[in-house]
Amino acid sequence: MSRTPPISGLIAALGRAYPDAHCELDFSNPLELLIATILSAQCTDKRVNMVTPALFARCKAARDYARLSQSSLEAMIRSAGFYRNKAAAIRAACRDIAEKHGGRVPETMDALTALHGVGRKTANVILGNAFGRNDGVVVDTHVSRLSRRLGLTKQKTPEKIETDLMTLVPRGQWAMFSHWLIWHGRRRCYARGPDCEHCELAKLCPKIGMPTRSGGAV
Repeated sequence: MSRTPPISGLIAALGRAYPDAHCELDFSNPLELLIATILSAQCTDKRVNMVTPALFARCKAARDYARLSQSSLEAMIRSAGFYRNKAAAIRAACRDIAEKHGGRVPETMDALTALHGVGRKTANVILGNAFGRNDGVVVDTHVSRLSRRLGLTKQKTPEKIETDLMTLVPRGQWAMFSHWLIWHGRRRCYARGPDCEHCELAKLCPKIGMPTRSGGAV
């Protein structure tokens, strides 16, 4: 039978394993992080970081993105995938920022999610990493996978997983907890073939050591 590890133990173990965990998207201000986060959908941070230097050099303010033609922006972000939808989302969000917020990225969940093309996950990334606010937990594919593997939730939708994590994790560590899980998911607890043998959470993970139907371990 699986068990839920104590959250304090998980936080301590993750903190020891990844003391330098942080957002791996390159940015120097909230607007750049917003653009990079939109581009990161179904794309690696490494690829996004290859796309954004030229984009950030050309566009310094929200109005610059809004004034770019759809085709010009598509050409600049093509290698990040889904470039038509991402270009449309960037232009629409930046138009909202320029027209409704004086060119400044808003600092509240409600205002951010009211921007065209910005959902709760993107808003959490901005609030936690650009503004240092713990208003929620970023739930990406790594956080979703590890939360279930670690027995922290049985939910499958990002919204419900986030609710469970916000209940378990102290609010002051919401942003960092997502970083820790993302780093662990990228470096150890892969979707396929997780490196359980060397896992820093081995003593806490309810999946490790559980007998399989054939008598082995998972």
